[in-house]
Amino acid sequence: MVDVGGKAATSREALASGRIRLEPGTLAAIRENTLAKGDVLAVARLAGIQAAKETSRLIPLCHPLRLDHVEVEVVPLARPASIRVEALARTRGPTGVEMEALTAVSVALLAVYDMVKAVDRSAEIGEIRLERKSGGRSGAWRRAGAAAGEQGAAPRRAPRVRR
Repeated sequence: MVDVGGKAATSREALASGRIRLEPGTLAAIRENTLAKGDVLAVARLAGIQAAKETSRLIPLCHPLRLDHVEVEVVPLARPASIRVEALARTRGPTGVEMEALTAVSVALLAVYDMVKAVDRSAEIGEIRLERKSGGRSGAWRRAGAAAGEQGAAPRRAPRVRR
């Protein structure tokens, strides 16, 4: 592990996103909450939050962090039929929370896949990426095209599961 003992604790934040593409009928079943395994959107949200908290146990050499805040937004989109996941992680510490945000997105999408695999073998996870980060010596970074109001921008309100 990298020694971060001498680094100053600063407020840090990271936003990550990803998507799972689905058949339109699968998306309809998710919206109608008719899949046998239950409420896909709620399970994905909880899986993402739990994953952020477990990141250092999942990723070798990743520092354990005290997370101050994690929010995961799970949004069904009609065109193309998909679910977009965004995860925002915050901490005050000597190292960033990018891995926590990315892990939250990845595991939330895997939870969706697990819940739909029996009815949609073509489900495809992709586009997992860091949208922005702030804090620390390197300062702020934002993916090009992630201006306020665009996909990849931080949620302006508390995220909620949309149906």
